[in-house]
Amino acid sequence: MPEKQLNLSNIGPAQPREDRKRVGRGLGSGKGRYSGRGIKGQKSRSGSHKMRAGFEGGQMPIYMRIGKLRGSTSKDGMPIGPFRTSTVPVNIRDLDRFEAGDEVTPESLVEKRLIKNTKTDVKLLGVGDVSKKLTVRVHAISASAREKIEAAGGTVELLREPKERKKRRHKEKPATAAAETVAAAEDAVGEPDPEGEPAEAEQAPEGEG
Repeated sequence: MPEKQLNLSNIGPAQPREDRKRVGRGLGSGKGRYSGRGIKGQKSRSGSHKMRAGFEGGQMPIYMRIGKLRGSTSKDGMPIGPFRTSTVPVNIRDLDRFEAGDEVTPESLVEKRLIKNTKTDVKLLGVGDVSKKLTVRVHAISASAREKIEAAGGTVELLREPKERKKRRHKEKPATAAAETVAAAEDAVGEPDPEGEPAEAEQAPEGEG
């Protein structure tokens, strides 16, 4: 039997369509009265299913209940705070794309497609080895990366001088509890007289009546 040719007169969906749920069409329809939303409550109201992500009905949400990191988190001080900086890492093993004697700068790293742009400071890390003599000019560099570049005959120049860390001043340790107890006892008794009797407090003279 030849196959039936497909045309506009006999075309149809691959699967039978399901009828749309028609709510609020009377009690006899099965979806009348409350239209499947139940009685009262937030989810029975219009617009109740348009809640923002993370909304927990008004209670304290999970992202506010968990612990917080220290420091300022204002948008002006991003990535995390005004006292923190972000750098894009580049390993010295990626410098094989340069020829001997080339100059490694943030602009040349963009040309070699090692970084996307020059908006963020570049830090050179010491993962891998380098055998070419290069002139490196980046914002920051690790100690191991500097050693490997200088060992290969290259030079390193920082575009931004590193900030000196302030030394913390340790407070003097308080006296021990035993020493404080002895000092308190001596103050209560008072200094002894040369004859061995404790000194008595001087009494103010009585006024004339």
